Amino acid sequence: MVLPGSAAEARPDGRRLVGIALMCGTLAFFACLDASAKALARAGIDPLLTTFMRYFVSVALISVFLNPVTTPAVVHSRRLGLQVVRSLLLFGSTALNFLALRHLQLAETLSIQFAAPLTVALLAGPMLGEWSSRRRLIAIGVGFLGVLVIVRPGVGDVHPAVLFSLGNMLCYALYIVTTRKLAAYDSTATTMFYSGLAGLALMAPLLPWIWTTPAVWWVWALLGGIGLFGTMGHWLLILAHARAPANVLAPFLYTQLLWSLMLGFFAFGDVPNRWTVLGAAIVVGSGLYLLAHDAIGRRTRPAA
Repeated sequence: MVLPGSAAEARPDGRRLVGIALMCGTLAFFACLDASAKALARAGIDPLLTTFMRYFVSVALISVFLNPVTTPAVVHSRRLGLQVVRSLLLFGSTALNFLALRHLQLAETLSIQFAAPLTVALLAGPMLGEWSSRRRLIAIGVGFLGVLVIVRPGVGDVHPAVLFSLGNMLCYALYIVTTRKLAAYDSTATTMFYSGLAGLALMAPLLPWIWTTPAVWWVWALLGGIGLFGTMGHWLLILAHARAPANVLAPFLYTQLLWSLMLGFFAFGDVPNRWTVLGAAIVVGSGLYLLAHDAIGRRTRPAA
């Protein structure tokens, strides 16, 4: 086993392997986060309360390391308004995802969320000035076709909660775009400090109306664990990107689907239907094509 800080990690290949391992750990935590949210919904916990706990625990843990007392500069943002917008988008993505998980399978919601990178590629043109080539646009179109296969609007019995999942995907895509935009103005520490504050500020006044006292210990454990899973996932994500390039790590994002399939089956007895499997394959295939297309473009692009 390769451990961070070991001699193997000092080698370039060793660092990449550690980065890949950390990325896989990240996605395992994120899958556990979704599974916990679904379990809490089945236990009768309001998804908005689950959202509050997600941010309450996360902000508490982050504040131990990043706070105005120990690191005064962390609160200074050159784009405070954009930080607030980003934080609200993250809150919207989380809340909509938890609402969708009350009714949809883990693999189903995740497959729809996998269209977020495709949406980012589409939005990057008007919002970031990063315009897509014709091949990229075709790949994006194919990816959205995969989402339509999963959702199948107008065909069969489609649960309205699919709209929550689509909203989650759009909020998450805009969250990624604003994160990339903020990278030019604020430090990673500042952006991380502000990440959960909007969600916490919005949900705290609603707490008396959404609070449900858990009757069993495991519900308390999941309410605390849901914030821990999210925080640990984001921490491992930062560590992974410090050890391996984004293009090396990106394909492993899709391992979260495997975790979701396993957790969905063993925890809830969920078996995805053929349309979810087909649509997920189309979305994942389109995303992998975009990654390969970008990698080839970087290799063939002349050095500045």
